[in-house]
Amino acid sequence: MTTHISVFPRSTEKAYAQSKNNVYVFDVPVSANKQQIVAAIEDQFKVKIVNIKTLIQNGKAVRASRGKRSQPGITARKDAKKAYVTLAEGDSIKVFDEVAAEEPVKKTEKKEKK
Repeated sequence: MTTHISVFPRSTEKAYAQSKNNVYVFDVPVSANKQQIVAAIEDQFKVKIVNIKTLIQNGKAVRASRGKRSQPGITARKDAKKAYVTLAEGDSIKVFDEVAAEEPVKKTEKKEKK
């Protein structure tokens, strides 16, 4: 039985630089394994995956105030899992749509006052 997982491409400067080398970065559920991630990306984007690397980024510790006179408490943000996916030659995903440079609009000349 296959379970459907949601994968979302990251749109950061580092991910944009990686996409030039045919490596794309995705946010994936922490509970997903590599086989599930590969199946979800190949199904959703219709591409062939050559290599995948995953990492879990630990949630950052954050101080939280409990009021004016009490000690601040410490809590942690949720963990996040990222997948670095290398695609086969010739495949690409349109995460970063580059807009072609448009011609500047010519301004009408103003009439000179005498």
